[in-house]
Amino acid sequence: MLPMFFLYLCHPFKINIDMKKIIFSLLLFIITTPAIFAQGFSSFQQRKLTNALTAISELYVDSINDKKIVESTLENILKELDPHSVYIPKEEIERVNEPLEGSFEGVGIQFQLMEDTLLVVQTVSGCPAEKVGVLPGDRIIYINNELIAGVKMQNSDIFKRLRGPKGTEVTVKIKRVGKKGLLEFKIIRDKIPLYSVDATYMIGKDIGYIKISNFGANTVQEFEKALTILQKKGMKKLILSLQGNGGGYLNAATGMADEFLPANKLIVYTQGLNQPKSIEESTAKGDFETGKLIVLVDEYSASASEILSGALQDWDRAIIVGRRTFGKGLVQRQFPLIDGSMLRLTVARYYTPTGRCIQKSYKGGYDKYEMDIVNRFKKGELLHADSIHFPDSLRYQTLNLKRTVYGGGGIMPDIFVPLDTTRFTDFHRKIVASGIVNKVCVQYIDKNRAELKKRYPSFEKFKKEYEVDDEFLNQLLTAAKNEKIKVDSAQYAISKPLIKLQLKALVARDLWDMNEYYQIMDVDNESLQKAIEIFETPGAYEKILK
Repeated sequence: MLPMFFLYLCHPFKINIDMKKIIFSLLLFIITTPAIFAQGFSSFQQRKLTNALTAISELYVDSINDKKIVESTLENILKELDPHSVYIPKEEIERVNEPLEGSFEGVGIQFQLMEDTLLVVQTVSGCPAEKVGVLPGDRIIYINNELIAGVKMQNSDIFKRLRGPKGTEVTVKIKRVGKKGLLEFKIIRDKIPLYSVDATYMIGKDIGYIKISNFGANTVQEFEKALTILQKKGMKKLILSLQGNGGGYLNAATGMADEFLPANKLIVYTQGLNQPKSIEESTAKGDFETGKLIVLVDEYSASASEILSGALQDWDRAIIVGRRTFGKGLVQRQFPLIDGSMLRLTVARYYTPTGRCIQKSYKGGYDKYEMDIVNRFKKGELLHADSIHFPDSLRYQTLNLKRTVYGGGGIMPDIFVPLDTTRFTDFHRKIVASGIVNKVCVQYIDKNRAELKKRYPSFEKFKKEYEVDDEFLNQLLTAAKNEKIKVDSAQYAISKPLIKLQLKALVARDLWDMNEYYQIMDVDNESLQKAIEIFETPGAYEKILK
């Protein structure tokens, strides 16, 4: 699904609170928020829950794991409500919020644990590790005089040692190829940015491309910066990719919509049983209110992505290209609990400007809901547009051109692009899932970084001339055999072009950044290629929006 995973792990944390205090925390939340629970917990049911938990606390024959009991109770209560109301333990809150908040505090490196050695894959530009001279390819041997090389550690163990409050110091000792002994660096931790704009580049003379991975606290500002860069390069038409974008903050989605819509246009409204109707409208500050716009979506585009694409579709402001989106139309608020944990509770539904509710049904239960994307594939929906059926009750008309659009279960694109499964095989899936592709690429870069930098001083030269050779591929096949993955020659032949493309993209990422990664991989992005075709075919854009 995603080309690269950034894993944010928190540390184990024991909470020593007696059972009565935890029960009190649970009941206090229920009792003191009657507007939320009025329909779910009558006073009789509240007393019933109190009686049961008190009896367990005071009378049960053996000692109990009070934390586990209360947390499982909360999880099951929320699971009965809807699929997106969840309990977040204290130790998970930072990890969950980091991508949306747009930063964390640490030293600023991307690393890979390779054969019990911590290899620096990249340093984050402008961040502490880069400033003191840490380089890609360095091997960290000691952290604060603690030997970590040759010691079996998890990613979480490394995070624990490298991350910490802004302004604090961490000392690392590094082995660098070509240098004798160990190099010592003292790094002062700082805020490390996490970006939601993954790619910004030009396609031809006047088509710009921006890919957004989530909707966080800084997304609108990042987009404005990316847009300015493209406009200075002559961009007149924009392709905005929300593929794989699982959403984020509501105000980030509305802020993005405001960039494309003229003043006083309804973007979204939210409403719940205990939440009054709240509307969001555009202002006059948009930076791209008139240029031609295509938005790319797929089955993993959700929530805030659907707010944005739904608003642009309803106002006939953009052409939506791809496959039906995920179908998450529920709004959550976070409620802190007494021990630092949190409830993320659904409080309202959101509706597009035409009044469409995009939330797909969850009446069949949590497990069926979780299997929805798999079921879409089995029914052929991801491969054939005519496999998708909407009842007439979900038929709506856009606000300007009166085009037909549909509500319920996601945003249906204006132009359907089927999922290309022809190059995906079990062999390919196994080598990706096992981490072999990424591991072999890191080893290749580690060995050949200097030569690659010398041969390809610019990305443009690399993109045009670099090819994954047989030696590189043979390393991959050897690694697969070492991991007991059978190399099926027929499946390998089918997936070989895709494997070569992915390896080239990963090399580009490690030599440059994610922006260059996507410039390589997007050659194989069918929805993007369709969008380019629409822009480059005279009259095609206007024909769709008529």
